[in-house]
Amino acid sequence: MANFDANKIRNIVFLGHQSAGKTSLLESLYFVSGGTKNKGEVEKKNTVSDYTVEEQKRGASLQTAVVPIYKDDYKINIIDVPGNDDFVSEYLGALAVVDGAVLVIDASTGVQVGTIKHYNALRRKGIPTIIFANKMDKEGVDTEAVLVAIKEQLHKEAVCFAYPHGNGDSFNGYVDLVKNVYIAADGKVGDIPSDLSNKAEELHNVLLEEVAKTDDVLLEKFFGGEQFTNEEIIKALKKGVSKSEFIPIFFGNVLKNIGVDTLLGALINFLPSPVEAGSKKGLDESNKETVRQISEDETVSAYVFKTLVDPYSGVINLVKVVSGVLRTGEDVAVDNNGSQRVSMLNSVSGKTLSSTTELGVGDIGAITRLDGVSSGMTLSSPKNKIVYPAVGYPAAVIFKAISVANKNDESKIGPSLSKIQLEDPCVEVKRNNETRQLLLGGVSDSHINYVIEKLKNNYKIEVSSEPMKVVYRESIKATAEGDGRYVKQSGGSGFYGVVKMRFEPAEENVFAEEVFGGAVPKNYFPAVEKGFFEVLNTGLLAGFPVIGVKGVLVDGKYHPVDSNEQAFRMAGILAFKDAYMKCKPIILEPIMRVHVIVPSQYTGDVMSDLNTRRARIQNMEEHEGMQDIEALVPEAEIVDYVTQLKSITQASGNFTREFVSYEEVPEYLKEKVIRENRIDQ
Repeated sequence: MANFDANKIRNIVFLGHQSAGKTSLLESLYFVSGGTKNKGEVEKKNTVSDYTVEEQKRGASLQTAVVPIYKDDYKINIIDVPGNDDFVSEYLGALAVVDGAVLVIDASTGVQVGTIKHYNALRRKGIPTIIFANKMDKEGVDTEAVLVAIKEQLHKEAVCFAYPHGNGDSFNGYVDLVKNVYIAADGKVGDIPSDLSNKAEELHNVLLEEVAKTDDVLLEKFFGGEQFTNEEIIKALKKGVSKSEFIPIFFGNVLKNIGVDTLLGALINFLPSPVEAGSKKGLDESNKETVRQISEDETVSAYVFKTLVDPYSGVINLVKVVSGVLRTGEDVAVDNNGSQRVSMLNSVSGKTLSSTTELGVGDIGAITRLDGVSSGMTLSSPKNKIVYPAVGYPAAVIFKAISVANKNDESKIGPSLSKIQLEDPCVEVKRNNETRQLLLGGVSDSHINYVIEKLKNNYKIEVSSEPMKVVYRESIKATAEGDGRYVKQSGGSGFYGVVKMRFEPAEENVFAEEVFGGAVPKNYFPAVEKGFFEVLNTGLLAGFPVIGVKGVLVDGKYHPVDSNEQAFRMAGILAFKDAYMKCKPIILEPIMRVHVIVPSQYTGDVMSDLNTRRARIQNMEEHEGMQDIEALVPEAEIVDYVTQLKSITQASGNFTREFVSYEEVPEYLKEKVIRENRIDQ
């Protein structure tokens, strides 16, 4: 397939709250543009973008899919991503490569939590956006209420580019306010109905005012009463949309393909091409900022925005060509590392890969058979390397311990989880040797459950899950001395090591000696030190590792024949055990720094909940209606916090967490912690 002129490429992401109709809209666009003669339906499990077993089972998008739509000489790469927050990595990756977006709203429910989250993400990235109000045929739809919600909760400068005729069962067409014509449900163009003429004239004039604002010449023409040409209107509206000065609103019903053809024209007319960004910044081999022009004449560079693992094709990397032309048979550098040859390059449409020899600037395709390449990496010419900023994916905030049901699967689960991590950077896997748990982390409880389901469906591995055990520590609050005597003499070579040691609180575990007069020969100091650090691995209160202890060797005895390193190592261990309970041992718990980000109206409820979790508020900042609450809180209190936070904030809040330090467990909780978390040796 020949490369498309980058000026005639559109890379557009479909976003919106779950079940708003993004996938159905894509299917409708694919159908009306001639991509298929048989329109797919989510309910029939035959859409071009939701092709995995899990997606068809749930009836919802679970991973990124790219579907190109062709209209005249244009190629529109639609990136369909899940609306569910569990799959946040999918839309974050897509936002790194798109030049425009369609935010889909369910007109029957209006602006929802997911709508706001996705809109805010688009606004932060400065991505030009079109709003499409879907499901206008649903009972109870109130057009004016939808418009008010959009302007109050999203963008006050949202402007109708179309306006529906009727709601619910009476929805039978709409006015195309740009062309100022009426389009009936069957697609026929006609005169604007009399009951809609006044409203259409009012909104058309509002649109012309927006046109006039984009240019002084047009403003003068507007006030002079002159008519704008169609070309002037399209050009001016595109300028305003590209600068995010206003957001177009369209209406329709995708199941009946109403409003879809008009939207298709809008994607071409009002959203920018890749070349309109001009250039893209990155870092060269010296880690200095460099700029690559978005041009076919530049050296090649491409960004990997999504990694998929297919049972037949292996690892598939979805890429956008930022500059130059990506060709098979040529070498590319992976980030600033070594080079690999591009052997398999594909155009992509849902699950279908079609082999091609090159991919032009601004276009999106798929590469297979590249080792060690994954989301967030840059491919570029080995002679002119560049690395583009990688997407910052949120870290896991909830962990569960998992174990295989069949012992024969133990060797398979590691590689299987690694493949899942390639596809989803928000999945975290780690083994805690202290608690002997294999921990699976994600952004929510349901996110982890999805990974477990994927292990079963894709990799045939059954696993069970249980709560994560918090990793505690022990320490001391007082100084005390202990005697260690390890003597075994029964003829021949024996063991003889006697030490006196002082143990005191310290910032970190450290060994020292204050031996005078050769009571313990210097060559046995390392053995005593070894025993000291060894015994710290298992505290005597609950078996937790001991931290914050300084062990000082102060005296001892040795035997010229029977003393050896083993004897003094054991003596060091015994000295610690003798002194430990006299040092007023305590249990320490991990303290996490959390940033809880919620809409301001939920601040009081969130603060009240944090107080029940022994949190200490450190700082509070409000920005654009969102409250950022910084607090220090014991990890044991936030093991399942993400679930509670969703409940409190109606899924509009989120948080991050990072380990800060260990602090003493309150006395009233000490026995409970020991009882429930004791490590049996």
